Amino acid sequence: MVCCDESLYPFSPSKVAPIILLIVFLLSTVHHIYLNIRYKSWRITATLPWGGFVFVTGFIMREVSAFQPNHLPIFIASTCLLLLAPPVFAVTNYIVLGRILYYVPYLSPIHPGRVISTFLGLDAVIGAITGNGGARIADLEASEADIRAGKAMLRASIILQLVSFFLFVALEAFFHRRCIRQGLVCPKPTAEANEQSKKLRRILNLMYISSGIISCRHVFRVVEVFQGTEGYLARHEWPLYVFDGAFMFANMLMLNIWNPMHYLPNDNKIYLSKDGVTQRLGPGWVDKRPFILTLVDPFDVAGLFTKKDKDRFWDHETEHPIVGQETVGGGKGPSGETAV
Repeated sequence: MVCCDESLYPFSPSKVAPIILLIVFLLSTVHHIYLNIRYKSWRITATLPWGGFVFVTGFIMREVSAFQPNHLPIFIASTCLLLLAPPVFAVTNYIVLGRILYYVPYLSPIHPGRVISTFLGLDAVIGAITGNGGARIADLEASEADIRAGKAMLRASIILQLVSFFLFVALEAFFHRRCIRQGLVCPKPTAEANEQSKKLRRILNLMYISSGIISCRHVFRVVEVFQGTEGYLARHEWPLYVFDGAFMFANMLMLNIWNPMHYLPNDNKIYLSKDGVTQRLGPGWVDKRPFILTLVDPFDVAGLFTKKDKDRFWDHETEHPIVGQETVGGGKGPSGETAV
């Protein structure tokens, strides 16, 4: 059955709000595409226009659903798209933090590449649970037990998503604390701080703010799911447009204005020397363990016990060529070639 006899909404859905939001998200998405082209940073920040596109599509479906409130497939499509878009922005934060750790490798608690693989892997598992739970609830022929199981899976997935993101913020805070102790980042803005210290502090603050915005949205979804279909959040439309709309647009707009690639080099082989001033082109941080082992033990816990020597290339920084400030944001490397 495609259409239901009654509206699927417990309220009269707005026909204006989706249009406003799809327009502002579309404008922000177009600008992020321009920034990716300008900084040649598709491998790092391509998820920003991708997430924006998912939001635009979601609000288009929401607008169509407002005119056909009893059409089940459109209702499910709009709901799923608006659920999937914010985690895409979380992926952006994973990638950017990984790139920050590549930039300051000697203070990184883990291999920078494991930030993306670990948290993205967790998100994939959470997404599978969400999809399975949503499918059980949307199945019109599902038994009462299947529907209850689907709701339980949705609750579990949203809580896991929140826990995963808090772990990510904890990793960022741990790294930030190391930077402060090392003297690379000042706890407060000072005129004496060098340019690299200022940029590192700004990009870390950007990640905190972005993480805070996304976490607020996750909390909203957790509360909504536990309140159930009869709860306040499910029976009123404005929370959706505040937390999934305004909050997420604020995150996109912030990264339009203060794009991460303005503060980081495009090449993950470029790192900041321990003096906190000089940028050098190193060999890059390569995990030489077998691929299967990196999946099973992403944080190299076994290495803590075996005491196996790691490739600490930053201890031989004088062997690596110095690169200029123009390498930040997709500029030129020491050989004059574009850094990618």
